[in-house]
Amino acid sequence: MLPLNHSRRRSPRDVPARRHPRSRPARRTRALLAVLLGLTLGVTGLAACSGDDTPAHSIRIGIKYDQPGMGLKDGSEYTGFDVDMGRAIAAKLGYQEDEIVWVEAVSAQRETMLRNGQVDMVIGTYSITDARREKITFAGPYFIAGQDLLVRSDSDISGPDDMDGHILCSVEGSTSAQTIRDNYSTGTLQLFPVRSYSQCVEFLAAGTVDAVTTDNIILAGFAAQDNYAGKVQVVGNAFSEEHYGVGLPQGNPDRCLAVNQAITDIIAEGTWSRLLQDNVGTAFDPDATLNPPTVDDSLCE
Repeated sequence: MLPLNHSRRRSPRDVPARRHPRSRPARRTRALLAVLLGLTLGVTGLAACSGDDTPAHSIRIGIKYDQPGMGLKDGSEYTGFDVDMGRAIAAKLGYQEDEIVWVEAVSAQRETMLRNGQVDMVIGTYSITDARREKITFAGPYFIAGQDLLVRSDSDISGPDDMDGHILCSVEGSTSAQTIRDNYSTGTLQLFPVRSYSQCVEFLAAGTVDAVTTDNIILAGFAAQDNYAGKVQVVGNAFSEEHYGVGLPQGNPDRCLAVNQAITDIIAEGTWSRLLQDNVGTAFDPDATLNPPTVDDSLCE
């Protein structure tokens, strides 16, 4: 188009044949349709990519993947007392086993995972403490453990007072071994820190260390493994109390109370005792004055 102030008039011969452009509304409509189509395809693609077999009605439970007898992932199989308690609690809440999604919950990440909605609950040797309750809610307890020692079957060690002059193994960063050295040793106890409890138990069976320390039920899980049968044993002289709870996001007391009721029913029906024996063996006897525990509904407030 010529500027409005152009004075020369063209003859019909000078004027090129006009094209009839689409109107701007038509162009906008086509562009909008293209965008909508792209979004639709994108959502469809994301749905296809995220089709991870997670059922619409599901519950995500955080567990340990590396604690035999408590929470262990072996290929696609999940075993352990915590895992079985998770299954039993989920069933009481109305979930089928194929509606459970297991998620690894490393100790240092448990509160973050609950607060970010990555999991709906955590059942993983999770001790109830005031500091943790400032960030999350606990149901339970469902088990009361205690710090103990794992020794070779022919050992004369019967408790933490016998550890002087011996080598004690525990995981790096754990306070368990330091507790024994500070409170029960006169100074001749040697600490042998490694990266995992499984390494500790290997060193114990090989004779490199004389004892391993952490919660008794965790130690019992290792002692119940076939490759350690008859070689190691839990001393059975616990010297602390660890109340294991089910970690939940804050803000839903009804869900907390429902989990407490589920735990109460599981204990009353005898399922709790059976699951404990199935996973950590009949040789381990939890403190009968503490176990099975009574749930504390005040934790849900």
